[in-house]
Amino acid sequence: MSAASVERPHGDRPLIAEANRLMDRNPGYRVEIIGGTIIVSPPPNVAHARALSRLRRPFYTAGLDGGETEVLEGVGLWLPTGAEDYAIPDLVVVDTDIEDHLVENNCYDPIAFRLVLEVTSSNYQNDLRTKVGAYANAKVPVYVIVDRRHQRLHVLTDPAQDEYAGHRIHAPGELVTLPDSIGAKVTLDVAEILRAGQPKGD
Repeated sequence: MSAASVERPHGDRPLIAEANRLMDRNPGYRVEIIGGTIIVSPPPNVAHARALSRLRRPFYTAGLDGGETEVLEGVGLWLPTGAEDYAIPDLVVVDTDIEDHLVENNCYDPIAFRLVLEVTSSNYQNDLRTKVGAYANAKVPVYVIVDRRHQRLHVLTDPAQDEYAGHRIHAPGELVTLPDSIGAKVTLDVAEILRAGQPKGD
């Protein structure tokens, strides 16, 4: 389904070298480079991990984790926004031949990605702003944001340059069916996902 990617030339990569040093010194932290800026995120808390666990289920139930696609966490996505830019989404739906599309630094060509999903943390503005432009530039067809701060779920579709032409915001009580382009019918229960993403006792 995907065309072969072109291996980018390896050369002087000072930002990637620094990002890798930061990862080595801070186990569990997520280090990304977007727009030529290094972004460091602390390890996710239990509520963040619980939301991801709930989110995986409808993708598995729909049959997306086998056959032509896989559902994975923490896979590097090479970005066209800068010479060393890459992101590490929380959850992705990718073509099963993704390993044929390695670019560098354990990051893969966007052509193999059907969906990226982020669950917001303390640096939620990166997910709601910075990554919108980055993923749109990479032409990732569907971007889903679980906005735990504002208790909403965003579904962005139809990437065009540095934005998505389609942007729907969903509140608790809604059932959201994702676009068929990801490979199967996936319906998300907004209330269930947002509830899972809240620390117990809140």
